[in-house]
Amino acid sequence: MYMTDRQWRSMASMQNTMHDQADDLRELRRSMREIQAMAGSGRLTSGAHSGDVSAQDMATDSAAFGRAAEAVRRSDYAEGDWKVGAFPVGLKTISPLVSSDVYAATVQSYIVETLLIRNPDTLEWSGLLARDWQISEDGLTIDFTLRDNPVFSDGVALTAHDVAFSYRFIMDEKIAAPRTRSSLEKIASVEALDDRRVRFVFAEPYFESLGLAGQMDVLAQHFYEPYLEDPETFNQSKGILLGSGPYALVDPKGWTPDSGRVELIRNQRYWGDVQPSYDRLIWNTIENDSARLAAFRNGTIDDYNSKPREYQKLLEDDQLQKSARNIEYMSPTAGYSYIGWNRQRGDTPTVFAEKKVRQAMTLLTDRQRIVDEIMLGYAEIAVSPFNPRSSQHNPNVKPWVTDVEAAKKLLAEVGFDDRDNDGVLENSEGQPLEFELVYYQDSDDTRRIVLFLKDLYARAGVSLIPKPSEWSVMIDLLDSRNFDAITLGWSSGVETDIYQMFHSTQIDGGGDNFVNFKSEQLDRLIDTARSTVDEDKRMPIWWLAEQILHEEQPYTFLMRRKSLVFVDRRLKNIEITNLGLNTSQVPVETYVPLTLQKHTQ
Repeated sequence: MYMTDRQWRSMASMQNTMHDQADDLRELRRSMREIQAMAGSGRLTSGAHSGDVSAQDMATDSAAFGRAAEAVRRSDYAEGDWKVGAFPVGLKTISPLVSSDVYAATVQSYIVETLLIRNPDTLEWSGLLARDWQISEDGLTIDFTLRDNPVFSDGVALTAHDVAFSYRFIMDEKIAAPRTRSSLEKIASVEALDDRRVRFVFAEPYFESLGLAGQMDVLAQHFYEPYLEDPETFNQSKGILLGSGPYALVDPKGWTPDSGRVELIRNQRYWGDVQPSYDRLIWNTIENDSARLAAFRNGTIDDYNSKPREYQKLLEDDQLQKSARNIEYMSPTAGYSYIGWNRQRGDTPTVFAEKKVRQAMTLLTDRQRIVDEIMLGYAEIAVSPFNPRSSQHNPNVKPWVTDVEAAKKLLAEVGFDDRDNDGVLENSEGQPLEFELVYYQDSDDTRRIVLFLKDLYARAGVSLIPKPSEWSVMIDLLDSRNFDAITLGWSSGVETDIYQMFHSTQIDGGGDNFVNFKSEQLDRLIDTARSTVDEDKRMPIWWLAEQILHEEQPYTFLMRRKSLVFVDRRLKNIEITNLGLNTSQVPVETYVPLTLQKHTQ
C-alpha cells in the first residue's frame, strides 16, 4: 500500500529538503577540506576571514570524540564513501534487547548510544551522552548530567526522561530481555530529576556500578513506549531500531532478515562533536568462508578476518598485498572459545552432570595441538573466562595438561570402562559414552577442530557425534537447553563479570547459563565479588571463583584467538588500540580520502 494523500507528500518533500541541506553542508565541508589540503595546513588561515572554518572544526572536542577529531584534522580526511563488511551468519533480529549475538550488537552500537564510553587508549570512562557525573560517598547513587544537544535520528530531543524510561522498559517482565535484566538487577531505580539530570540508585554496592549505569542503552521513549502495550510485537520483531547514534536504519521499523544484509545511512541530525565519515555502513551476509574471501578480493567488502592457514597463504599473495593491509594482534579484551557441557537436557541429567566426566573431557582435549596444528600458533590456550594478562586472573591457575590415561581413570571411577574390549567405553548397562557436539556449520576452523576432537576422543573410547547447525538453530538450542555439548565463544571485557554465564540464577528465564551449571560456593563468590567495590579486595575473590571453575570445568576452555585481519588500503587511520582494532569503534575515526572513494550517494 502507498500513502498518496497531500499531507504525506508534503512531509516527504520536507524530508527531502532536509536531506538536501545536509548533503550541501557535507559538500561544503568536503570542498573546504580540498582547499585546506592544497594549502598544506589543514585549516583556513589566510585573508580577512581566517576564522572561517568548517562546522566540523568549530565543534568542541570532548574526550569521547578526541580520537575522531584528530582524524578529522588530517590533511587527507574526507567524508563520503561507504564502508562495507560481512557477517558470517544470517542475523535473526537486530532489535535491541531481544537480540543476543555479537553481530546484532555491532549494528546497534552505531545507532543506540550510552551515557559513557571507554577511552580506547586509557580504558577510562569518557562522557558520551553524559556531560559529567557525580558518585555518592557510599557508591550507591550516581547522578549524570546530560549534554544539551543530543537528539534521536527522527529529530526528537533526547532527555533524562528517555534514560529513565530505558530502565523501565528493560526491567518490564513483558519484554523478552532476560539477559539484560539480569545484568541490571543491581540497580534499584533510575529517576529523571529534570530534562538534563538523571539519578541511578543501586540496591547495594557493585564493582561496576559506573560502567553498568553508563553503558545502559538509551532508548527513545516516544518510539519504544507503545510496545509496552503490545510486547509480543516487539519480542518477535526483526528490526525495530532507532537511536541517537551517528547512523540509522532507512526505516527504523522495517528491517527483515530476508534482505541478507544490514544497511545503515548517515544520521542527518547527528548531534556529536564529530560527524561520521562514511555515508553508509553495510554488512552483507556471507556465511561461507571462501565466499567472504572472494568478496574481499574483488572489493565487494572492505575487511576480512582470515583463518590461520589462509592467512599464511595470503601473506604471499602480491596482488592482495598491494590492495590490502594485514594486521595481526591479540586484543587485551579478546574473548575465548569453549565447549560447554550441558548438565541437564530437559528433566534428565546428562552424563556431564558428573564433574569427573567434564574433567576427563578436558584432559582428553589436546588444546596445545589445536593451537599448533589447526591455529598454526595464532592462538593461546584459554585457562578460564578471565584474561591471563589481567589482575583478575589467578597466576596459580594453570591450564589442564592433556592426559589420556588420567582421563580414562576418572571415567572408570564413574562407571565407564571398556567392558568388552571393543575400544568403546560403556557403563554398567552397556550404554556407550557418546554425545552430540553442536557447532556452527559454516566455520571451517571449527569444523576442523570438531573432526580432530572426534578422532582424538574415539581413540580413548568416547564417541563424539558432530552436529553442524545454522546460527539461528544454535540460538534456539541454547534457549531451549536442548543439546549435549556445544562449542561457541564469548566476547570479553576489561574485567569480566561471569554472573550471566555461571550463576545458578541465570539457568531459568532465558539466562545465559545454558549449561545448567550450579555451585552454591561459586554463586556466593560471584555475589561477593560483584558487591566489592575496592579492586584490591575484589581480585582475590575472583581468584577463588576462577579456582572453582578450573576444578568444575563447566566449560572446557579452548583458546583465545589472535585476530588476523586484512583491511582495504583505501581505509585510512587504522590503528590497534587497547580495545582492539579501531575499524568498528564508535565514534567513527576511520575514513577514505576523496581520491580513493568509490561509492557515491
